[in-house]
Amino acid sequence: MGIKKRLIPLAILVLFSGACRYIVIPADLMTTPTSTASKGWNGVATKIEKTDAGDLHIEITIRNDTQDWSAMQAVEEIPATLTTSDGTKSNCDTLYIGTGGHRIAPGFQIRGYTGGTKKEPLTQLLYVECKGIAISAGATLSIDYTYITGPYDLHIPSVEVNDMMVLNLDQVSEDLVYPLAIPGEVSVNKIGDKISAINNFSLILTDAQRTSTGLELFWTAENPSDYPNYVHIGIPPVIGADGIIYGYYEDPSIADATIALPKNKAEWTTSIAVPNDVKGFYVLVSVETRQSKYFVSHVIDISDQ
Repeated sequence: MGIKKRLIPLAILVLFSGACRYIVIPADLMTTPTSTASKGWNGVATKIEKTDAGDLHIEITIRNDTQDWSAMQAVEEIPATLTTSDGTKSNCDTLYIGTGGHRIAPGFQIRGYTGGTKKEPLTQLLYVECKGIAISAGATLSIDYTYITGPYDLHIPSVEVNDMMVLNLDQVSEDLVYPLAIPGEVSVNKIGDKISAINNFSLILTDAQRTSTGLELFWTAENPSDYPNYVHIGIPPVIGADGIIYGYYEDPSIADATIALPKNKAEWTTSIAVPNDVKGFYVLVSVETRQSKYFVSHVIDISDQ
């Protein structure tokens, strides 16, 4: 008699987990979905010039049109492609395109981020360089990139989406508004607003103050429970009216968190180095919500600082 193969539901496997050390869940179940409404990221050239070495230098602004929080970056080891009006294609091997690891709110646009290293951060503008190439009318620039959307879950990897952005190099935009390009795409909080967090906590940005080197943000977490607890937010970055993300990316799940006693509050500060002449800031804060190491992102308007 032949043996019929049967699929065992995941729920039944879980019931028998007590007899095993652990269960390996299929990889396709261990991913977070990507928004079906996603329109990807778009870009526009903001400056085109020749370098002293005679190379074509194209500065770029990127905008999050995914309709969700998203991080993106150009695909490594794939050059951008410059295509002339007659169809001639040339590789552009130098490109810095991405969000520096940060998730950006929908409708926001940037032209740079904090790169380098944690010990030696530097401002990385977004650009592409094409060695020894002269531009002509009707040229386009194609960039292969990947992006993810939605909350950050330490335990479940996000689904990467591959896409291509094509820039019309006849259209150079020099008067863009940063960082909020499309109002209404995301809810924006104010100083003093309560943000829901894990364990029924409320997270509040109570103040933002200028310092000699940048910004100091004052946080409060309210703990309504009968147990001491905490909420992770890491060190939230800011985006200014110059379109640059300030703050080196760090995984918020591994950052220190201040414990709040039962029926009490915890207070702490975070600092970000920003130029003295830049204004119009928004805070991008990833808040531990719903379960451990699951982060939902929020925008807080501190543009009056």
